[in-house]
Amino acid sequence: MAIPTTKDELISAINERYVKLEAALDAVPTDIADEKSMDGHAKGTGMSVNNLVSYLIGWNELVLKWLDQDAQGKDIEFPDVGYKWNELGALAQKFYRDYSASSFAENRKRLTVAKDQLVSEISKRTDDELYGSAWHGKWTKGRMIQFNSSSPYENARSRIRKWLKSKAG
Repeated sequence: MAIPTTKDELISAINERYVKLEAALDAVPTDIADEKSMDGHAKGTGMSVNNLVSYLIGWNELVLKWLDQDAQGKDIEFPDVGYKWNELGALAQKFYRDYSASSFAENRKRLTVAKDQLVSEISKRTDDELYGSAWHGKWTKGRMIQFNSSSPYENARSRIRKWLKSKAG
């Protein structure tokens, strides 16, 4: 899929990749969704499929926070307060902890809600607002959203499919 350059392309990319991600998640047996047998996002760590869903929730909700802060004219601390871009493994671990008390089914619902809210927020913006100028460094708002929604959905889907194959073999 080409890199989105318009609002409609961004929404399509998010929705299409999310549908594929959901199909991969549907194939995960609930009784092993919390098994920490996948490589984690930080070197030398492990994670479960439920942790991977937590990671996606964390990023989607973080993007929503960025958009809200931006709409209020506030300064945004990218990627998040207390984290730098070279500390994304630690941020991933935080996301795992943030949603660790929730079941796989609950986290899947929360991810769907976050994705739907993100699509709603994108829908309120113009192509020019999303792609007309840099927002963070050289990246436009649309590209920053894509980096942290549709791209991770695709990556997560690939990881899950690979993990499921290793379980079957």
